[in-house]
Amino acid sequence: MSENPGKAQPSVVDRANFERQLAELRAREKAHTREGDAIAAARRRLPMVEVAADSPLLGPDGPTTLLDAFEGRRQLIAYYFMWWPSRPAAEQCEGCTWVMSHVGELAYLHSRDITFAVFCQGRNTAYGFADARTSYEESLRYRAFMGWTMPWYSAQPSLESLLTGRQPGLFHLVCYLRDGDRVFETYWTERRGAEAVDYSYALMDLTVFGRQETWEDSPAGWPRLGHATRTLGGAPDWPPLREERPIGRPTAQWPRIDAGRSDDLGTPGTGSTTESGHCH
Repeated sequence: MSENPGKAQPSVVDRANFERQLAELRAREKAHTREGDAIAAARRRLPMVEVAADSPLLGPDGPTTLLDAFEGRRQLIAYYFMWWPSRPAAEQCEGCTWVMSHVGELAYLHSRDITFAVFCQGRNTAYGFADARTSYEESLRYRAFMGWTMPWYSAQPSLESLLTGRQPGLFHLVCYLRDGDRVFETYWTERRGAEAVDYSYALMDLTVFGRQETWEDSPAGWPRLGHATRTLGGAPDWPPLREERPIGRPTAQWPRIDAGRSDDLGTPGTGSTTESGHCH
């Protein structure tokens, strides 16, 4: 029985019982880790496909190329950031904001000859392209508002070819290998595959209530707060979002607003819209 029957929570047992059940779960966790290692080994044995090294990008200093984005390193991981042109910061993609908010120290990647960069797409699944330079400058102001420092480009000039066979406007995580002046794509993933960049959800998964999202398999009575990536307000209450339209803000924006940072992207758009700019 719970010591607090008025609130849903696990049953209370003695230490021996707790450790026994934890050991049973730990065996499954270890099997999961070993399977993850085996999948990673298979990923390292995938073939690769050549892509145009001179694919044009926009960078902070003007036109550049995919090859230049390697910054001289042998490997490149590119996150393809959704973008809603001419819309305010509050309406931008909460999923992409969630992913990028977990990218900080890049030295560990650099020590393995890997560059990490954002390729802003200049569009999302609900809204097509606007002027490439204008959208890129808006996204740079968003990057500054969020306090991010990773390399940031616009892939809009070559998005269709870089994402051949995939849906532009949905976030993607793509890995590349450079062989001299030639570039090859070695792996890509999308949607929940981007959780490779995240640690917040990974830590939530260790807690008793998990992510507290509606799709999870949790006991009856466990908290269900909707997506953690967009909320109606910030600290201390973090009111959850329960409606599927672009209200509230991407969660990581609230501390920036509280700190007095300007979220002015120089866009004409104000207010909400009936179209969905969400990425999930």
